[in-house]
Amino acid sequence: MRHRVGTSVPRFFAVLVAGAMAAGGALVGTGPAAAAPPGLVIEDGATQPVFARDAAIQETVYVSSGMDSDGDGATDRIAAQVIRPEETGAGLQVATVMHASPYFGDSTARARGDLIIPAHFTAWYDNYFVPRGYAVVEVDMQGTAGSDGCATIGGPEDVRSASAVIDWLNGRTTASYADGTPAVADWSTGAVGMIGVSYAGTLPIGVAETGIDGLETIVPIAAISAWYDYARAQGIAYGGFGSRYPESLARYVSSPAHDAECDARYTALGDAADDATADMNAFWQQRDYRDGAASVDASVFLVHGQQDNNTKTTHFGRYWDAIAAQGVPRKLWLHDGGHTDPFGSDLVGRDTVGRWMDHWLYDIDNGIMSEPQATVKRPGGTTSTYPSWPGTVTSTDYYLGGPGSGAAGTLLTAPGPTASQSFTDSRGQLEYAMTSQPETAKPNRLVYLVPALGTARRLAGAGTAEVRFTATSTSTPLTALLVHYTDGVPTRVVSRGAIDAKNRDSLTAGTPLTPGTAYPVTIRLEPKDYLFPAGSRIGLVLVANHGEYLTTDPAAAGVTVQLSPSRLVLPLTS
Repeated sequence: MRHRVGTSVPRFFAVLVAGAMAAGGALVGTGPAAAAPPGLVIEDGATQPVFARDAAIQETVYVSSGMDSDGDGATDRIAAQVIRPEETGAGLQVATVMHASPYFGDSTARARGDLIIPAHFTAWYDNYFVPRGYAVVEVDMQGTAGSDGCATIGGPEDVRSASAVIDWLNGRTTASYADGTPAVADWSTGAVGMIGVSYAGTLPIGVAETGIDGLETIVPIAAISAWYDYARAQGIAYGGFGSRYPESLARYVSSPAHDAECDARYTALGDAADDATADMNAFWQQRDYRDGAASVDASVFLVHGQQDNNTKTTHFGRYWDAIAAQGVPRKLWLHDGGHTDPFGSDLVGRDTVGRWMDHWLYDIDNGIMSEPQATVKRPGGTTSTYPSWPGTVTSTDYYLGGPGSGAAGTLLTAPGPTASQSFTDSRGQLEYAMTSQPETAKPNRLVYLVPALGTARRLAGAGTAEVRFTATSTSTPLTALLVHYTDGVPTRVVSRGAIDAKNRDSLTAGTPLTPGTAYPVTIRLEPKDYLFPAGSRIGLVLVANHGEYLTTDPAAAGVTVQLSPSRLVLPLTS
């Protein structure tokens, strides 16, 4: 891994450090007071808010991207809003926190709260970082707000629109102001950290995959790491994602000025999604950023909500595994909320992000890389920290066993006798009905329970449900729910997973089932970090359609599960 921050600190930073050492405290400028611009102030390993946000320089620049995403024969210009300390006008160089998004032109997003930012500089980034000696640059993704081109929803053009601005901050491409005069980022050290939530957190992952010089770190929050996994669950579309989703999102974020010229391109996005099969194809493969983990040259501070049902925890878990395999410097922050930015209200967490940026963009040795790698916010407000994630876990097998059809089964530590249980699909069955009354026979689900735990167990990572089954139809989904039960009542559905059984052998091509023939499938559960307390029970619920979670398969009918060798596999620790 290259660590370039040591060569990209501000031109005044070295003398400021020397001045601080001489003074025995905070960093101050040296030399004649009238000549030297004010500098960064560092206390306790963190930059301090000494620059006036209200006096900051604000400007809009248009960066040459080197691409033509709308095919009009002209290079797309990418609009970037810049806010930087006033002192950068007098020679101070600063690092940049970049927030790139397709939503800055979305006038209807304000009603959604603080997740999707509808206007520039309405997140917490500028108010926090500019006073501490950073520039904040907000980038309109191509085809949106003030930028040229057409949105491509995860395509390489998305990545290039943000990368172009990093190139400009490093002097590798040109930009201009609205009047055509050149805009030169002579105030930039070249060091960039990207941050954002949802789509705005996805763009940093895509840019990092390129290994671009100057991108030192990324902080993806509730971010997508592979667009197929955002819209699909092993061959079946998630609910709300089965009707030309890439096209509808492109039309939603597109600037009205580009709607006509991009119309055919947006239609092509919907065609390429292949809703008819929901299989993996070249369109989705191009939008899998985990495949490029070997090229990631930036550190990663990954943030995700464990109840995020929009961008599911699959995204942080599989991305974490990919960058861990490459030795990427990394940190993990899991909170117990949904699809949101936990640092909007968590000031301690916000300062952790600040110290992370200080270390990676200003090379400040503040010890953050020696602190616990993972922070997990638990239900009820407690916090757990771990030196590494997931740490030492044991792959624990629970084999399906149990009484007659429809009643609660058991999860055994060794395979039981040969037996089977059956259920019939119910398209309208709600999740609460699936999981409630686990000891009661119900015709539309199967339930398997571990005996009450003698000691607490921690789930850390992604489990699987390996099921051998027969079906009465040529097509069916199989859905697995991992449930925490307390005194027979579902405390929480901890994790979910599903597969189109036609995709049992391949995500790229489905093969119809032969009714009555037994097949093995592996359902990949969403990764989580969760504590099952002593006395509680771990449960596995199996159903076919789950209308609150998946697009419905009308062909689903009856399913019979062979209890041996079917099993639940969980990464657990005591």
